Amino acid sequence: MHIVCLDLEGVLVPEIWIAFSEVTGIPELKRTTRDEPDYDKLMAFRRNILHEHGLGLPQIQETIAKIDPLPGALEFLNELRSKTQAIIISDTFTEFAMPLMKKLGWPTLFCNSLVVAPDGEIIGHKMRVENSKYSTVKALQSIGFETIGIGDSYNDLAMIQAGKDGFLFRTTEQIRKDYPDIPAFEEYDDLLEAIENAIGL
Repeated sequence: MHIVCLDLEGVLVPEIWIAFSEVTGIPELKRTTRDEPDYDKLMAFRRNILHEHGLGLPQIQETIAKIDPLPGALEFLNELRSKTQAIIISDTFTEFAMPLMKKLGWPTLFCNSLVVAPDGEIIGHKMRVENSKYSTVKALQSIGFETIGIGDSYNDLAMIQAGKDGFLFRTTEQIRKDYPDIPAFEEYDDLLEAIENAIGL
């Protein structure tokens, strides 16, 4: 039995931190896992920027409420789920993701959580498990699933490479260059066709 393991940001919805960077006018917040592979380091950097500017979870949630899925993402996800099992495995946080899950039709999501002070300041984060994307696909494989990983960033590569098949979607030129053996796609129709071929449809 197959299960498709999808990244969220950059694959199905816009990058939350980039959207928040544009709203706040703070360019440093555009830094994502496409730029920084070390997620703990990236989050510490983000928390420092937020603290300097007096920003917290409420302001980020205001931005998220206005974010819609990428054009075609909902249709792609619905079509994919009609053909095989699919799960979103993301390094985002429950506190960020719920409005987006509603707009995507409530797919299954495995993600992390934030540590938030009473005044709304983000003071830490709790990863669900170490190396969460890789650990999750290995756990799924251990109970009989053949996984197909899809992502766009450095933190998706272990999930992609650990599976039966894996694809990059709307990734950077640098990642394409560094990992030429991983098929890369720009359009949902092409990605769906590749998934169908991988699972034998």
